[in-house]
Amino acid sequence: MEHAPVTASPPNPHDAGIKVAASRATAASLAASEIAQALGAANGAASEPPGFAHILVFYSTGHDAAELAAHLTAAFPGVPVSGCSTAGEIAPSGIIDGGVVAIAFPAAHFRVHAGLVEGVGASAVERASDAVRELRSKLRLDGITQSSERVFALLLVDGLSNSEEMVVAAVHWAVDNVQLIGGSAGDGLAFDRTSLIHDGQVVRDAAVLIMVETSIPFRVFKTQNFEPTTKKLVVTAADTEKRIVYELNAEPAAREYAAAIGLLPDDLGPFSFASHPLVVKIGGDYYCRSIRNMNADGSLTFFCAIDEGLVFTIAQAQDILSSTAKTLSDVSESLGGISMVLGFDCVLRRLDAENRQIRHDVEALYRLHNVCGFQTYGEQFNAMHLNQTLTGIAFGVVPREQGGDGSA
Repeated sequence: MEHAPVTASPPNPHDAGIKVAASRATAASLAASEIAQALGAANGAASEPPGFAHILVFYSTGHDAAELAAHLTAAFPGVPVSGCSTAGEIAPSGIIDGGVVAIAFPAAHFRVHAGLVEGVGASAVERASDAVRELRSKLRLDGITQSSERVFALLLVDGLSNSEEMVVAAVHWAVDNVQLIGGSAGDGLAFDRTSLIHDGQVVRDAAVLIMVETSIPFRVFKTQNFEPTTKKLVVTAADTEKRIVYELNAEPAAREYAAAIGLLPDDLGPFSFASHPLVVKIGGDYYCRSIRNMNADGSLTFFCAIDEGLVFTIAQAQDILSSTAKTLSDVSESLGGISMVLGFDCVLRRLDAENRQIRHDVEALYRLHNVCGFQTYGEQFNAMHLNQTLTGIAFGVVPREQGGDGSA
């Protein structure tokens, strides 16, 4: 079947039980139907409670988000559906474009609480803090020391809101010692219109915050693959609200950046931005502040917050395969095996892999560790909003002595 969904089968009886399904169907109704059947709903509709605590859905903007959400909600009555649009979907089979990926968390091992932060462009700090307080009040767990081992937070943010840093900082402060992970909703490479789904409804200029209680061992991680050079660029003119840099080193931004990496301005594009990222040094570590696109006036728009006086270091992309493989291997060893990884992967990493003709190798690595999720306009990791990283949460296996409801 041309548009048959792809599913990931549990590798052993002690798997965490998280189910993943994907569809390449171009119609939202067909995609939802295929995913519903793959997740166990007979004829696209559940005849009995499916045993899921929550369903995450990541979808191309080529789909009608409201239609997709409505069909999934109908297929799994009583199961909340959250998600966002993407710059690419990471399915069990690999990276797809124009598709849908759904991840279903079993109620046997997960309790999931989702909240909405509306209008993230204004009063984001107060709104985010209120959302966290409301969700924390629903947690069963008592004691701060337990929380870090049993609870984690997921954050999906409108990737065109230009407010991720503010939202991430507010949420991280409010969740206390709970680890935070997530990604910014994308729109392919169009940068035109993103969307999110909360409780089956489509929202924009918003963030979806999800707090998850689980008895399954997990590890939150990030990996990146770049090496700083000695070349520096200083932001000398910018529109900080719109994340636009007009001048670097008191010269037109695109021209100065292009000269620093040995290209002409007309040669700049997503692949050069991916291969020559700009990084900033914070607390002894380097973090990407990636360029989103070059504008007609020679200015540069960024995925992350920028400011005048900011000092960029030009970096060179390194071997994405070895760095990612080492991180995932280390995480697997610490967990005693991985059953599934929920991943938030910067779209620039895919472009860099394609430019180096190793995309299929990256996909093989993701299949090896069962990495599923979506490609983002930015990644969230605790208090940081990042670029050109893979952030994620890896789930281990169910402890052999555990049975029944492992969510509490």
